[in-house]
Amino acid sequence: MDLSKARWRKSSRSNDVGACVEVATNLPGIVAIRDSKDPDGPVLVLTRAEWPAFLASVRDGTV
Repeated sequence: MDLSKARWRKSSRSNDVGACVEVATNLPGIVAIRDSKDPDGPVLVLTRAEWPAFLASVRDGTV
């Protein structure tokens, strides 16, 4: 998957002790998530339909 045009933004929930997440929401049909400390590492890719469910799971602690 080509993520070269992804515009990554750091989550407002990221902190200085290592919990750093970046999200790219500008790509057609998908949302990409990565660890900002490892920008060349693995990327979680979700469909736009999956994104709200993922956020809800994070908020309620099931992910």
